[in-house]
Amino acid sequence: MQIVNSQVSDVTVIALSGSLDAASVADFDAEWKAALDAGSTKLVVDLGGIEYISSAGLRGILMLSKTARAGNVQVIFSDLRSMVAEMFKLSGFTNILRTAPDTASAVEDLA
Repeated sequence: MQIVNSQVSDVTVIALSGSLDAASVADFDAEWKAALDAGSTKLVVDLGGIEYISSAGLRGILMLSKTARAGNVQVIFSDLRSMVAEMFKLSGFTNILRTAPDTASAVEDLA
């Protein structure tokens, strides 16, 4: 999995590509934890490049969401495509997590 971290005004954008699974979820966890430790209070997770997500990846996303809520951090997941969108729907994540059709919309929502 590839991770690119960028800043758009006061919003941290973490863009993921590849697979978010048991082998890569620790890298994802380390990235968002570092962003929160650095003081980020607005976070967009761009999932547009994710081709596959496993239950371990979904747990990582849920852990981020719970940690963010506890720390009063706003998180939006953007660019959910095909398999990822279906997994969010099946797991009920679309009902409990904020999503946006693309990263620009997510950043605008947090601005």
